[in-house]
Amino acid sequence: MTGKTPPPEGEAREALRAREAVRAFALELPEAVEEFPWGEDAVAKVNRKIFVFLGGVRGGHAPRVTVKLRDPDAHAHALSFPAAAPSGYGLGRSGWVTIPLAGREAPAVDLLCDWVLESYRDSCIHPRCSRRG
Repeated sequence: MTGKTPPPEGEAREALRAREAVRAFALELPEAVEEFPWGEDAVAKVNRKIFVFLGGVRGGHAPRVTVKLRDPDAHAHALSFPAAAPSGYGLGRSGWVTIPLAGREAPAVDLLCDWVLESYRDSCIHPRCSRRG
C-alpha cells in the first residue's frame, strides 16, 4: 500500500515495527546520521548522501522505506513485492525503489536491512563503510 490509504491496524503496527528495526539498523552503520528534511519522515545519510528514506510515520501514509539498489537482481527482487515501485521524482531511474512495509507479503526485516546495507555502500566512500556486513 502506498499513498494516503492507511493499512488495517494490526498491519500498521507490524509495519511500524519493521520501519523502526530498519531505522535502528541504518543508524548503527558507521558515520550514519538521521535527518528530517521534509517534516516527520526521516532519512538516513552517510557523507551527506541519503541512503534510505523512512516514510509513513504520520499523515495517513502507509509505512515504507526507499533504498537505492543498483544490483539488477536485488532491484528486481525488491520490485517483485506487492505495491513496490520505482521511486518518484525521477529517483527510480537511478535505481531507487519504494517498498511498502504493510501487509502479509511485505519483505522480511532481514531482507530490508540487506537492501539498506547495499544502498549505504553505494552512498559511502569512507573506508569504514566496507567493514559492516
